[in-house]
Amino acid sequence: MRLLVVEDDEDLATALVTGLGRAGYAVDSAGTGAAAVEKTGLTEYDLLVLDVNLPDTDGFALCRRLRSAGGPRVLMLTARGGLADRIRGLDEGADDYLVKPFALGELLARIRVLLRRGTGAASAVLELGELVLDDARSTAARGDRELRLTRKEFAVLRYLMARPEYVISAEELLDHVWDENADPFTQTVRVTVGTLRRKLTVAGEPPVLETVIGRGYRLRVPGISA
Repeated sequence: MRLLVVEDDEDLATALVTGLGRAGYAVDSAGTGAAAVEKTGLTEYDLLVLDVNLPDTDGFALCRRLRSAGGPRVLMLTARGGLADRIRGLDEGADDYLVKPFALGELLARIRVLLRRGTGAASAVLELGELVLDDARSTAARGDRELRLTRKEFAVLRYLMARPEYVISAEELLDHVWDENADPFTQTVRVTVGTLRRKLTVAGEPPVLETVIGRGYRLRVPGISA
């Protein structure tokens, strides 16, 4: 999943990008409202982590503007913790509101809740046939076999497990699993999917990740797929 951190404090923005990246998310950052508007116009983000006190605009107004334009979900992360501020943030379109200082673990838990809305998942654990992915613990398994995945392989599997049987293009994976520093002309998606496929299926197991030539990739789940 791809996130945009909108935060003008450079040290905090760097810490957020690092912490969220270690949790397997693709993270971009913007230090102003103008930069956030520009980036959301170019990229389909899954979630914004938005500060209220920005140097060039009011975060509440920015939230309203982005949500009215069909923008992504918004989690406000701000030092303004008064009741009136929290109510205003939610009324302006924020999906959640977390007050600084905060614990990274709580922020990650709130992000997981927001991202699984609309996917049908009731918890941080995704289960499809023999495949089990625990987003909170960053673990995955096929049956009794633990899958030792890189962060990027885990992120690709998480994205595919939320959309079983759908054909997902390489471009969609690049947009939602890689950040703005990824080179769109490399074979990074193909290589990552290839290594993930080999880890998902060993000798004697039916394949679960297939390439649909000319279209992308599809997760097929034994016992569920027709």
